[in-house]
This record gives sequence, structure tokens and C-alpha cells, in this order.
Amino acid sequence: MSAGEIAALLDLARHAAQRAGVAILEVYNAVGAPDVRRKADDSPVTRADERAEAIIVEILRAGAPGIPVIAEESAEREGLPGAAPPRFWLVDPLDGTKEFLRRNGEFTVNIALVERDHPVLGIVHVPALAETFAAAGAGTATRQHGEAPPRTIMARPVPSRGAVVVHSRSHEDNERFTAYLASLDAPTTRVSGSAIKFGLVAAGEADLYPRFGPTMEWDTAAGQAVLEAAGGSVTTPDGAPFRYGKPGFRNTGFFARGR
Repeated sequence: MSAGEIAALLDLARHAAQRAGVAILEVYNAVGAPDVRRKADDSPVTRADERAEAIIVEILRAGAPGIPVIAEESAEREGLPGAAPPRFWLVDPLDGTKEFLRRNGEFTVNIALVERDHPVLGIVHVPALAETFAAAGAGTATRQHGEAPPRTIMARPVPSRGAVVVHSRSHEDNERFTAYLASLDAPTTRVSGSAIKFGLVAAGEADLYPRFGPTMEWDTAAGQAVLEAAGGSVTTPDGAPFRYGKPGFRNTGFFARGR
């Protein structure tokens, strides 16, 4: 893709994520608890997830009709493709549904474009904070608050002592995470929900984000695109490249790092 084409797709994804964020906040701010049902894997899904996904899919298909969309809720209903297309959108319309239900604001809209098994652009939008992380290639990572112009962000070098380790309150394997912390020199920890953790590392507010349990590819692709554009990296636990379009679109553990 040319620079102009990828910039146009990034703008399209940003627009879709921010429109979805408005719909999510309408549910989030409504009086009373949102309706919740359980999916086959026992994870929760709400009307906000479904409304957001419908908006995103409609916008992406209208703006880029030749690019297939693989999205979390439609995958639950209709199944996943047997093999990944050469280029496709990966969408998590509401990453951090548990955080949404806890009403702590730590949930995101994630949209990534994957090409030849690697995310080439990503949007991580945080509706409750009116904040958007975005990137489409090396050196393009930005953070935008509200209507303000996007600001360039860069991951910082990981210090040998005192690294800030960001992790999830919802999913962390405590035994393995504790052992990992013990291998570092005087680390500090910070808890955050959803793909915000990738943004914190990309913005130089944290240094390491280890994940020992499984995730789905739509959970990580947008955040990886942002972090890598900011100079960081995402690898498998043994240091191999973190790829997409795997069987079942399922991830094993990973390590996200600053510079």
C-alpha cells in the first residue's frame, strides 16, 4: 500500500472506533445495569459490544469494501474463516467488557489492519477518557485526547532497574506473574484494563507488559501496531515474532516491551 492509502485507512478506522465509542458510552451512561449474556467461552457480552461492532463493520465495509472484516461478536455467531485472508481487519468492538461492567472506564475499541500476518495499522480508542492511540508504521504512533491534535508518542528504553510492569486485574496468572516480577530488579507495577496497557508502554508510561494466559488476536493486534510504531516490540515468550492469522485466531502468551 502507498502512504496515502494506509493514511486513508487509518482515518477510516479512527472514525469507526470513535463512532463506536459514542454508542458504547450511551449504554455505559444509561440508568440501570446493561443486559449481559454469556458466550460459549463464558465471557460476557453486552448490548454495547453488539452495537459497537455493527457500527464498525458498516463503516469499514463501506469505506474499504475489498478488505474482509473479522470481528469478535460476528465470529461468535457465524464462526471464523478456516484460513486468514492476505489482508483483513481485526476488530474488538469492546475490549474489556469486564471493566465496562465494573464501570471503571478501562475499556477500549480496537481496530487493526493485518497484512501478511502482521498488524500494519492500529487504533486503540478509550471512550470513557476520550483518548485515542493510533499508528500506521514506524514513527507514526500518536495519542489524541478529545478534539485536540494527535501528539507523537515514543516508547522509552526499558531500564535495567525499576522497570514499570503493567498488568491486568482480570486475567493475570498470579504464580507466573509473581515469578516474572522476581526475575526483575526492583520493578514497580501498574494495573490497567484492556488494550490500554499497550498504549501505556507506547507512551513511555510503562516499560513491560507480560501476558501469560491466552488471548484472541483481536485483543492484541491494534495495540501491537501502536507499540511497534512507537519503537517497542511484541514477541512470543521465547522471543519469536508475534504473528496473526493463526489457527482459531488464538494467541498464546506474549511479552510487550518498550525500547
